[in-house]
Amino acid sequence: MSGHSKWSSIKHKKALVDSRRGQQFTKLARAVTVAAREGGGDPDANPALASAVQKARDASMPKDNIERAIAKGTGAGADAQAIESVSYEGYGPGGVALLIEALTDNRNRTGAEIRHLLTKHGGSLGQPGSVAYLFDLQGVVVVDATLFSEDNLLPAVEAGATDIAIDEDVYEIICAPADLAHVRAALEEAGVSVESAEPTQRPSTRVELAEEQARSLFRLIEALEDNDDVSAVHANYDVPSEVMERVAG
Repeated sequence: MSGHSKWSSIKHKKALVDSRRGQQFTKLARAVTVAAREGGGDPDANPALASAVQKARDASMPKDNIERAIAKGTGAGADAQAIESVSYEGYGPGGVALLIEALTDNRNRTGAEIRHLLTKHGGSLGQPGSVAYLFDLQGVVVVDATLFSEDNLLPAVEAGATDIAIDEDVYEIICAPADLAHVRAALEEAGVSVESAEPTQRPSTRVELAEEQARSLFRLIEALEDNDDVSAVHANYDVPSEVMERVAG
């Protein structure tokens, strides 16, 4: 897992101060709308919506924006109905598997843009099913390991966490997606600050990368994440921590 959690943490912190907050809010609102449309507008009865709303709150999205996005999803608006969830599978530098999630109102446009970005950055688009089997959807809570010890995380285990992974300066607390809100709440009630908490496609195997491959991969991931339709990018890379420090620095 070397470096993987650290990069996730770095990306999360970057997102919270991203100067392109307008684009970020648009993506988050779209995720809230689709979750509400597919599972109803009550976060307590819709784990996907609860996760999308919490992610929007973490990014300091105004409450009114969140409520409008939920209302849009539960209403009969044509805009909400036009948006669909699509996933793309492919490969990045070094043979890293990529699972790309998107919310789009034009599947053909989004597919063409993702294919172009992959090709431009040394990757390729794969067939459906080519890499999805390498990932497993799990809830992941990230906590700063320099501020808290494993003992501080015991409330997460009592709330349903199944594993705690350590990568130098961050913990990844793993749970079933349905338990994510409970695990986060248990930690926060115990005074543990949470850096991020969201459903994540975790890889079952990882590909170790050299420094230049890692730089190329992260340029590709950032280009994909900058696309208006892309909501998440999952990859099964493994980068040593000392290399990660140079790449992310």
